[in-house]
Amino acid sequence: MSKTIIAVNAGPRKGWNTDTLINKAIEGAESAGAVVKKYDLFRMERYTGCISCFGCKKEKNKGRCICRDGLKPVLDDIRNADGLIIGSPNYLGNMTASFRALYERLIFQSLTYNLEDPCCNEHFIPALLIMTSNAPDTAYVDLLKDYQQTMNRFVGPTELLISGETLQLKDYSKTDWEWTMFDPEARQVRHETVFPQECEKAFEQGVKLATWEL
Repeated sequence: MSKTIIAVNAGPRKGWNTDTLINKAIEGAESAGAVVKKYDLFRMERYTGCISCFGCKKEKNKGRCICRDGLKPVLDDIRNADGLIIGSPNYLGNMTASFRALYERLIFQSLTYNLEDPCCNEHFIPALLIMTSNAPDTAYVDLLKDYQQTMNRFVGPTELLISGETLQLKDYSKTDWEWTMFDPEARQVRHETVFPQECEKAFEQGVKLATWEL
């Protein structure tokens, strides 16, 4: 029976860095026989982060977010999936607000506040967390490791893929903005040499996700 993988793009730009890496991971998972369903959070119905209603703490809703908005089908599908791919660009030192909204509700629904048994999730799945950034690859390693640690505890074993110093525009010279912080030529060279290697790694991690065994 084919495994089901849920892929989530928490970035707004289709066809760019984050979306490309997610799609490569999807290709890898599909090449290994998985069925992948993808969500683009910026193109979904209205939703919010956790509203602190504590509905998921009631016994009848244990481990299930009860907020019925655009994220409900995503959370439901992740709950029944065999793996998760989620990617986000880094905005102002952290993941996007869309990522945070999903992350809050994905994690909080399984948090019990019980020291002996802090997590009520009984269906752990492997995950791949992707982040793209204007900064060097090493700039936000600690941030990603914090996310990884939490996802390890409440979602399942999580691997990381960080792509830094990404290409932001096809042609920096065709803008009126004085972006003196970046070297357009260096960005282009990196996009043509390093980024394809990161795409290969995303593909390989997608394969690994689809073939992971508990």
